[in-house]
Amino acid sequence: MTTAFARRSTRRVAFIATGAVTALALTACAGGGGTGGADATQFGFLVNTENTTIPDLLTNLSENACSAENEALPLTVETVPQTQLDQRLQLLAGQNALPAQYAAGNAPALTKELAAGGQVLDFEKTLTDLGVIDQVEPAAVSTIEALYGGFNVLPYQYNIEGIWYNKQILADNGIDVPATWDELTAAAAELNGAGVQPFSASGEQGWPITRLISGYIFRDLGPDALQKVADGDAQLTDPEYVAAAQAVADLGADGYFGQGVGSIDYDTAFNTFLTGNAAMFYMGSWALGDFANEERNQIGSENIGFMPFPAVDGGAGDASQTPANVGLPMTFSAKAYNDQVGDWLTCIANNYGAASLSEASTISGFKVNGDVEVDELTQVVQDQIADTDQSVLWFEALFNSKATETSQKNAAQLVTGAISAEDFMNLVQADLGS
Repeated sequence: MTTAFARRSTRRVAFIATGAVTALALTACAGGGGTGGADATQFGFLVNTENTTIPDLLTNLSENACSAENEALPLTVETVPQTQLDQRLQLLAGQNALPAQYAAGNAPALTKELAAGGQVLDFEKTLTDLGVIDQVEPAAVSTIEALYGGFNVLPYQYNIEGIWYNKQILADNGIDVPATWDELTAAAAELNGAGVQPFSASGEQGWPITRLISGYIFRDLGPDALQKVADGDAQLTDPEYVAAAQAVADLGADGYFGQGVGSIDYDTAFNTFLTGNAAMFYMGSWALGDFANEERNQIGSENIGFMPFPAVDGGAGDASQTPANVGLPMTFSAKAYNDQVGDWLTCIANNYGAASLSEASTISGFKVNGDVEVDELTQVVQDQIADTDQSVLWFEALFNSKATETSQKNAAQLVTGAISAEDFMNLVQADLGS
């Protein structure tokens, strides 16, 4: 295969559009020259400008594994800044002119709205009809259904989350990999007593701390615990939810995040772990790119292990339920679908997983067909995905924007003792109702 792009770091954070609206975004006509409608003459793809990996991979496929499909229905890519994406999708949907494939929007709510209006392809039915439903990992489907209320987007990117740990530090201190929360806190106490910082986390970002809260909630109360909050059947202020925030607050009270966690940014937290100055680090599998960077990773990939979030004794959840996300996903237009689009979808399902891994060193929710050489840590992630039948989300996944901001802004105060677990959950719950 030829590659249409240079290899780049695979660390992925939330896209932030900084540029002005491009001329293309201002002048592109609805549907763009035969890209929309069931009689489309092009395999149109509308994507946010900031996302270059997926368009490059699809271009690569159009020149190689999917060349026949591309000859019949040529791939065309239109870009729009992410800040303008939702408005553009709503405009095109109102004209029944969405292209065959498009970025799903900045929040699941828009995709649900478009699906309700008949603008989104039903991938469960379509991939089954095409005979390639088995090319999508069940864990990825589970994540998508939890976020979008159905199999309404494709997992071009698929990230699992858990605790990465320094094998050498644990071995030097005679610590086995923790399988339960009690074992995790006991290990942290042992490390702290030996002068080793147990955890690295970014209090400035906030979400690496709130991920620990949701991890505890899912293990203790079960995989539907935060859906119950979203549905109004439970509240974060209920005692069993506050207990999860308290468990994470206790880690901070015992000094397990080190000094000044509230001012630690994302890169500093990464570097603390990769320089051997912390034993454990909660992060997603997008970290693989940094782990593979020999200049940045001073402890060596061979010294990094992965543990699922540990079980809570007596809890309703278990460690097989893996926290996961699908980045900013892509979907297909139900109205632009035809046999030639179906041929493209079949080719993508069969080939994208291998192309993503071999050409961009990124993991998708598609199965990998053929021999693709990967490093040990990537194989660990692939195995975890393959062994996962049910995934769970993250703390703010079903929150509105105001509650999300409140949660992440106050996370550092929770672990520094500036606010109590009860106050933290009260603040977030109050904004959930706003």
